[in-house]
Amino acid sequence: MRRALVIAMTLAVAACRAEARDDYLGDKEPQRFGIGHTPTPAEVAALDIDVSPNGAGLPAGSGTPEQGATIYAAKCASCHGKNGEGMAPAYPQLVGGPKGVFNFASDYKIPRTIGNYWPYSTTLFDYIRRAMPLTAPGSLTADQTYALSAYLLNREGLLPAGATLDARSLPAIQMPARSHFVPDDRRGSTGGPKVR
Repeated sequence: MRRALVIAMTLAVAACRAEARDDYLGDKEPQRFGIGHTPTPAEVAALDIDVSPNGAGLPAGSGTPEQGATIYAAKCASCHGKNGEGMAPAYPQLVGGPKGVFNFASDYKIPRTIGNYWPYSTTLFDYIRRAMPLTAPGSLTADQTYALSAYLLNREGLLPAGATLDARSLPAIQMPARSHFVPDDRRGSTGGPKVR
């Protein structure tokens, strides 16, 4: 009796699986699974915020180091430290690293800061705009992002106090580490910078 019951249950389960499988194959395959939707042009525009090294994609707006200092204290210092010194082990040092040419590959303890490692000033704006603050990424306005970028560039000695940073002036800043990066000119490459 027990054996007959096990066989009957096995056949019932197999029949259910076959029926469920048939629902997703052949003529019964659903065209939609009821999730997702085609994005509207406004939804695509909201996500299409990349900024190129030459500044293409930068929005209208502006900010100064002084405005950025206030925003930094309110939104960034809790993770990156009062002066951008970082909060080990999770939050990196942003400013104040050693200056000059370094072999980051042979000495992993050298902090990679905005002033000694980042190849383009526009990358700073793009990253802040997309990913910061950690608790609310993408929540900063263009003016706030320009101001934070100005503050951090000022702290690294790359932008004078009182200067206004905007879509025209940001790409003009020559980052000290730019020469450490070379274009990837292999066929099929996206052409992004690679570390030497």
